[in-house]
Amino acid sequence: MLKRLIYTSLTSIGLLIAAGATAQTPTSLQTTELYVGMHRLVAEVASSPADRATGLMWRESMPQNHGMLFVFQNHAIHCFWMRNTFIALSIAFLRDDGTIVNIEQMQPQQLDNHCPAEPVRFALEVNQGWFADRNIVPEHRVRGLQAIAP
Repeated sequence: MLKRLIYTSLTSIGLLIAAGATAQTPTSLQTTELYVGMHRLVAEVASSPADRATGLMWRESMPQNHGMLFVFQNHAIHCFWMRNTFIALSIAFLRDDGTIVNIEQMQPQQLDNHCPAEPVRFALEVNQGWFADRNIVPEHRVRGLQAIAP
């Protein structure tokens, strides 16, 4: 009986440790202010490979008018998916001058790829509907990228 109790306790501790390792709390990333027309966003900047890989995974919500800006070193077809992401998101792929190339809608916990229509270095994730609610479409420009050094 004691062996079983110890085994059960160790198993429970192991599960809690594993859960803690995956259910991460948001890291404190640098933030920047971005503007699309008169609309202001506060964006966390994910510029390291680890920060880009984690993105908004494990978060259950994101404040209104907030987002995450992904910054890559090179222009490429950087595709995104929603594994372990619990928030419905819209993603805009951006040219270096901030012009929106295309906007995709992403559903939580899906493995579908969402890719830019051309090679880019920037992608901006916001709560789903943020762009549509403000009539922001491709060819609109996101201002404030120059403050981010890739």
